Amino acid sequence: MSVNIDEAGIQGNSLSAGNTIIVDAVTARNPLIVMVKITATDPDGNPVRNANAVLRGLGGVATNTTDINGETLLATTTAQLQMGANQNEGTMDLTITANGFYDYEKKDSVMIIKTK
Repeated sequence: MSVNIDEAGIQGNSLSAGNTIIVDAVTARNPLIVMVKITATDPDGNPVRNANAVLRGLGGVATNTTDINGETLLATTTAQLQMGANQNEGTMDLTITANGFYDYEKKDSVMIIKTK
């Protein structure tokens, strides 16, 4: 199974291509709702349906299932994810499981960077 992180961002802002989220120091002081859009495909490029996706890290977790197109939007729940006062960056890990495929596990798959 191949997995692509199509877009990532925080709620209230538009998602950006890739797996990096940049937040300013003021935004980082408050709990964040991280949103990540992923696509899962088989070796022939066909979508993987009904795959379970889990994104976790920085005290937050998001889960969802891929649709008929192999896509899903993961969003952490309100007031879970936070960056510490002296923390300038953090990462989240992604795990995807689907019947008939090896589990996909990627540490540090999403990076959140705080600017000054």
